[in-house]
Amino acid sequence: MISGCSTRERKEESGLASEPYARTEFLMGTVVNVKIYDEGKQKVLTSVFNRIEELSEKITVNDGASEVEKINEQAGNEPLKVSDDVYSLLKAAYEYSKDSDGTFDMTIGPLTNLWHIGFDDAKKPTQPEIESSLALIDYKKVVLDDGEQTIFLKDKNMRLDLGAIAKGYITDEAVKILKANKVDTAIVDLGGNIYVLGNSPRAKGAEWNVGIQNPFEVRGEIVGSIPLSDKTIVTSGIYERFIEVDGEKYHHLLDPKTGYPFENSLAGVSIVAEKSIDGDGLSTEVFSKGLEGGLDFINQKKDIEAVFITKDKSIYLSEGLEGLFRLNDDEFTLENKQ
Repeated sequence: MISGCSTRERKEESGLASEPYARTEFLMGTVVNVKIYDEGKQKVLTSVFNRIEELSEKITVNDGASEVEKINEQAGNEPLKVSDDVYSLLKAAYEYSKDSDGTFDMTIGPLTNLWHIGFDDAKKPTQPEIESSLALIDYKKVVLDDGEQTIFLKDKNMRLDLGAIAKGYITDEAVKILKANKVDTAIVDLGGNIYVLGNSPRAKGAEWNVGIQNPFEVRGEIVGSIPLSDKTIVTSGIYERFIEVDGEKYHHLLDPKTGYPFENSLAGVSIVAEKSIDGDGLSTEVFSKGLEGGLDFINQKKDIEAVFITKDKSIYLSEGLEGLFRLNDDEFTLENKQ
């Protein structure tokens, strides 16, 4: 997904290691890969992964011991006091739910649990099952108390699912650890939430070439790349998880208003932002708007860019990326080059 990783050209002048210190783990149901290029910073990898594991244990929905699962268990009963980390994530999730007018909803848990796409027991639910789940989805029934640092889900059987922004939050926290330890050149790839810190090690002042995911292939297959530095890129798409029923594919990006996957011309959207949680929070909302609405929305956002890929393999860029995208798959067409 990222090119320009040889450090030999810059080693002597920049304090970079001849090869990056790298570590890969399987966490939160996904592959987490961190590379640090600064000489002598190998031990920082341990600090980064300790932080990722700590947050994963607090947030993972399918872990009965996590704070988020405990919140779900108390739905309709009583408020639950949570840690600083989880409360920060909850506050962000609430704001994204409010700003998106419900296309992103932090209480979508009953619906995602019903479809369970990505798990062995995934299924297409019946219409009555979907309607029962939809009745439980309403972020406005989440009560956050800043003074007590508690959360309360008003109705029994409500469920939080923070998966749509959890990886972004954790990616940002990993980057904080890197910066606190004076790491200047690194990559964090948390299941496709990619953050590139500093400049590429291939040449002084060079940006990283970050690949854009091919939405029709497995993770890691790219259609092109864009130059980035101190930025994150987050992709939502139909390629990630889906089930097939009677010859029809149902992807995992579920509409909390209809109960079914979002249906439009888009196959994938990649958001470029300064914070990974913003990329996460916006990617679902932008995907829900479709191509035209999504482009208009992004072009009005400051410091946010996006790459849109349609089902007919056309690529559209937000205004700030025009002229920067490099296509490397001739099955796709770049529509707004400029």
